[in-house]
Amino acid sequence: MKIEIISGSPRENSITRRVALHLNTVLYETTDHEVGLIDMRDWNLPQMQSIFTSVDNTPEEFRSLSQRVFDADAYILVTPEYNGSYAPAMKNLLDHFPKQHHKPFGIVTASPGALGGLRAAQQLLLLVPALFGIASPYLLLVPGVEKKFDAKGVLLEPAFEHNVHNFVTEFLWLSERLVKEEVEALENVKSKI
Repeated sequence: MKIEIISGSPRENSITRRVALHLNTVLYETTDHEVGLIDMRDWNLPQMQSIFTSVDNTPEEFRSLSQRVFDADAYILVTPEYNGSYAPAMKNLLDHFPKQHHKPFGIVTASPGALGGLRAAQQLLLLVPALFGIASPYLLLVPGVEKKFDAKGVLLEPAFEHNVHNFVTEFLWLSERLVKEEVEALENVKSKI
């Protein structure tokens, strides 16, 4: 299974990226899945004018990004909270692509504040079904993010490992089942043709 973690903040000094780096390491070290990190700091996408309907129908400078989005079986969205919602750069990225039918999404929000981006998480719970995706019900909210992870994504607060473990376990449980069912459904259709 191919999992793409989308680090939603385009800010050079993004502290939310720390959580994305940590999740990337955890998934890489504990699963056999192929895991990638799409960092919005690396992609200066214009405001959405048209949908990239395929890799070939994507402007040349964004084809490698497009390939990763189209190839992904599951996504983890990692975002700070901006004015009670998620990162506009991440939303712009998602808007450039077709609906993500039946694909699983993990929702991760982070904030220096005590609520860990709760309002952004609530907004993402509305966005994922609009993308025709399926949100894992176990969210990862990270309050005081700058105290929990260092700049390289190393966890500084050992007690928070329990939260990370639960999020990853539940996300993988959902993702592995949805991807397996999707593959089986496609094989079933092919066998009837």
